[in-house]
Amino acid sequence: MGETLNKKKSFQMPHVYAILFIIMLLVTLLSYIIPNGEFERTLTESGQTLVNTDNFQFIKNEDPIGFMDFFSSIYTGFVEAGTIMGSLLICSGSLAILNYSGSLEAGIRKLTEVTNGKNVIAILIFYVYFAGMNIMGAGEGCYPFFPIVTGIVISLGYDRIMGMMTICFAATAGFACGMVNLFTTGISQQLVGLPLFSGIGYRAIVFAVLFVIGLVSALLYGSKIRKNPDKSYVADEYKAQLAEQAEAKDDGKEQVPFDGKRKLALIIFVAIVLFTAYGCLKLEFGLGQFAALYVVMAIILAVIFRINVNQFCQLFTQGASQVLGAAFAIALARSVMVLLNQGKIMDTIVYYMGNGLQGKSAIITLLLIFLFVTAFNFLVVSGSGKAVMMMPIMSPLGKMLGINQQVMVLTYQLGDGLTNMLWPGGGMVCCALTGTNYGDWLKASWKTFATMIVSGFVLIVIANAINYGPF
Repeated sequence: MGETLNKKKSFQMPHVYAILFIIMLLVTLLSYIIPNGEFERTLTESGQTLVNTDNFQFIKNEDPIGFMDFFSSIYTGFVEAGTIMGSLLICSGSLAILNYSGSLEAGIRKLTEVTNGKNVIAILIFYVYFAGMNIMGAGEGCYPFFPIVTGIVISLGYDRIMGMMTICFAATAGFACGMVNLFTTGISQQLVGLPLFSGIGYRAIVFAVLFVIGLVSALLYGSKIRKNPDKSYVADEYKAQLAEQAEAKDDGKEQVPFDGKRKLALIIFVAIVLFTAYGCLKLEFGLGQFAALYVVMAIILAVIFRINVNQFCQLFTQGASQVLGAAFAIALARSVMVLLNQGKIMDTIVYYMGNGLQGKSAIITLLLIFLFVTAFNFLVVSGSGKAVMMMPIMSPLGKMLGINQQVMVLTYQLGDGLTNMLWPGGGMVCCALTGTNYGDWLKASWKTFATMIVSGFVLIVIANAINYGPF
């Protein structure tokens, strides 16, 4: 009886939609507490919006968030997140064709045989790929891979948390370092007058530090649960999974052969993956081009494996439906931004931050900016959006205190990038894509993210000490 009562009283993490809805309510409430204000904005000939942080004024919001505004923001969030949602659904539907072919299953089994059961090699391959993609700022372009990579990691004998770690820690290291990330480093450097992607050498060091922290954390966790499944953050599910895998191995079921067609399918898949990376770096590919390439891959695979039109459509729909929940989470996260903009409190928050930093020492200023951007990332996920608002404030602060502009850019990008897959706006989307409970993800990952955050600030202090530039 006592155990039953304890189970009833134990805390259960709310659904991703519920948490995002609560954040929407919080933003709406804050819009009536925090004074409304805005910076002057100008539109350049190239279509870029510039924020003049020297001109801020408190205003009366002529269009406050009302009852219908709150609920219609959900629809607006769907509209504004349409490109991300569309590419996610299309890529996931296309990858379902690859899954149906059995190519991945056969390829993984062959890889396990070749590596003599050293599945860590496959983990390393995935880790390096996602880190590399995010060095270029892939961001949401990684979303379609979450279900498929997590499924592969599970088939290698790990749990779904390990699948999350493999992608999220790697993506965080790549995106936060900002080596050639146009969306954070590129925009920030442009706003303060630095040469594009200057200072790349020190950013490579930042990347190496974050890369190692994430990789070691993931491998240690993987090793720990392989030795003792009870150490898994999803222990009951993991032990059931291992039992099912052992039973499947012993039931004498015929395995999918790794024949010529499946080898060709994997070659095509790898070629598409590598070409998307090249396109991101050299051809300015966006999510539309990503989705198009995966549709082409799906059609080619349908021809190779003689999948008829009706079956193709059914498989595509099934694949897309698997990430529908995550697509809705993306839309709700966007709705938070819609409410922030309508409530006209985002500029006020940044304005108060700038005023609060006046008169502080260089190190304290860097720490407070770093912490503010990290915290602000909870509400505003867009790295480029925050850069346009914050760099015009951070830049003159740096000049007043003798802090190089390059250091200010580094401070911004680390504050923006280290929590993208921890805070609800991004973390819950990743969890929805992999079927992971957000509470389990927080428990499994917070120490690694905390280590990355502390290391990030140490690297900022070192950058300031060595006069990281050119200016």
